[in-house]
Amino acid sequence: MRFLYLRDPLFLTALVLFLVNRWLLKPLVVGGFVHNHFNDLLCVPLFVPIVVLIAHVCRARPHNGPPELYEILLPLFVWSIQYEILFPQFAYTSQGVTGDPLDILWYSIGAGISALWWQFYYRRQTTC
Repeated sequence: MRFLYLRDPLFLTALVLFLVNRWLLKPLVVGGFVHNHFNDLLCVPLFVPIVVLIAHVCRARPHNGPPELYEILLPLFVWSIQYEILFPQFAYTSQGVTGDPLDILWYSIGAGISALWWQFYYRRQTTC
C-alpha cells in the first residue's frame, strides 16, 4: 500500500500529541517526562514522514511504500549525534540545548514503535 505521508495515522497522532504537550500539558505539569522526554519520543513518528515526503518530491525515494528501516535509523543517528553530542558543545548552538543520553533512548523507542506501526499498518492494508 502507498504510504500516506502527512496523512499517515501515526504522523497525525504524533502531531496532535506534540501540540497537546506543547500547549496544554507543559503549562500544567512541572518537570518530569512531559518536559524532558515526551517530545523526544514523538520525534521519529513526527519528522520521518516529512523527510520521506521531501525525498519523494525530489525523486530521491524509489518507492511510495512505508519508510524503510534505513529511512528511520539514519535520522535517528543523525539527530542523536547532532542534538545530544555536537550542538551542546558549541556556544552558538548550545543555548537551550542540553545533551542528555536519555533523549537518545526515547528517540530510539519512538523509532521502534514507528517501525513496527508502519510495518504492521501498511502490511495489513495490503492483505485486506
